[in-house]
Amino acid sequence: MEALCPNFDLLKSSRHSSIPLFSPGISCLNRGISKKSSVLLPCASYNHHQAVKREAFSQRQQSTGHDLIKSITKGFVGFAAAATALASICADSPAFAESLTVAFPVSRAQEVNTVQRTLVEAWGLIRETFVDPTFNHQDWDLKLQQTMVEMFPLNSAEAAYGKIKGMLSTLGDPFTRIISPKEYQSFRIGSDGNLQGVGLFISVEPKTGHLVVLSCVEGSPAARAGIHDGDELIEINGQKLDGVDSEAAAQRLRGQAGTSVTVKLHMGNDSVSGSGIKEVKLPRELIRFSPISSTVIPHRTPDGHLTKTGYVKLSTFSQTAAADMENTINEMENQGVESYILDLRNNPGGLVKAGLDVAQIWLDGNETLVNTIDREGHMSPINMINGHAVTHDPLVVLVNERSASASEILAGALHDNGRAILVGHKTFGKGKIQSVTELHDGSALFVTVAKYLSPALHDIDQVGISPDVQCTTDMLNSTKETLIKDKSSISSLEADSCIMVAEHELEIQESKGTAS
Repeated sequence: MEALCPNFDLLKSSRHSSIPLFSPGISCLNRGISKKSSVLLPCASYNHHQAVKREAFSQRQQSTGHDLIKSITKGFVGFAAAATALASICADSPAFAESLTVAFPVSRAQEVNTVQRTLVEAWGLIRETFVDPTFNHQDWDLKLQQTMVEMFPLNSAEAAYGKIKGMLSTLGDPFTRIISPKEYQSFRIGSDGNLQGVGLFISVEPKTGHLVVLSCVEGSPAARAGIHDGDELIEINGQKLDGVDSEAAAQRLRGQAGTSVTVKLHMGNDSVSGSGIKEVKLPRELIRFSPISSTVIPHRTPDGHLTKTGYVKLSTFSQTAAADMENTINEMENQGVESYILDLRNNPGGLVKAGLDVAQIWLDGNETLVNTIDREGHMSPINMINGHAVTHDPLVVLVNERSASASEILAGALHDNGRAILVGHKTFGKGKIQSVTELHDGSALFVTVAKYLSPALHDIDQVGISPDVQCTTDMLNSTKETLIKDKSSISSLEADSCIMVAEHELEIQESKGTAS
């Protein structure tokens, strides 16, 4: 990661309407401020109109500072030898950058020193960007000092990270969190689309706390073994998963291609009775997956006319989601598809930019995709600029209680702009946007930087989006054992009652002659 504060530069953020995806760190240590010329540092962010600029104000280190701070590496301070150190973090001001000095004891344990650096880095990012400027009605500067004091006597990095997590928990926002380097690699795998593992998407069921399967990568070891949506993970390699989160479980499932892992599961709805337990040994392979799976559903009308509906399931908003979606729709258009079903059920979200890019595949003009609200309470719409939809064919979007975050942004954009009918169940209700920053030690900090409203100004946070038409999730005319053999097969799709409802809604649109 590039040094962001060379020579003790202090950073001041020039705030614009944006959705940061990767924000550079701001933590720097110093004792005073002197004015120097400013330069621009790069900041990767998503904005239809402007990029976020960060101005770096450099200053000279006074000689007394060398008595307190003994080592500097890439703009961050090493805490190894000093008894105390002074942290100076810039404050936003329209006229000047202001230094805040905080004294804290420095641990002699090297691994705790590293975490202290991470603490200051994380604290500074939150101080600059967290959506709630009151920090849940607490003195955030004092919180750093208190956490440093608590961290001082510790001897392990794990315990020290626990103190950072404890500090973050006081913000009252479960989405602002720090994850370990291994967990961050897991996050990046989900965004990039490549991994060595068994091909399972898993998540914690909010009501029960159990680990459940969201989906399997088509053709993966998990799919070939007959594992399917809704199965509950009980053990991995003989270790019970009580209290284990999805990231930790995913780490256990991954490993070098050619090795294997044994999993025990409750199969679907049988978990309630305790029957239907299955144990299977899965080989790990190199998994290259697209977040898109699709098929064409043919229909014969009463007058003998053949019509085609394109079914597209989007499992996550990865970096390739929009490009894969556009390619899929273009292929279906060439096959004569006349209507579409976009399935966002069990899609927990992902990259916000990917969600906005997918929306533009279906919309024209200068439509509003989402409205963001920053920490000052200012609302800014994010609009398309002279957009051109790939298709204007009728569209139904399927959602459920596990459709969250970017899924809800996409569903809201398509629904509120009159492009799609929503079918299914009320969505999860996550109306906040996080930035993701890789810290100096390879860990990552997620910070809630904005709230969002749908184009029609609906606040979905902790509420969700209600569909236009509800449906049951019962699978009709076929047993699960038959369905799991080919999740994308036409017979299994047509046995899904929500897809049956979606097809009915498409027929209504087509009979009215409306292309949404």
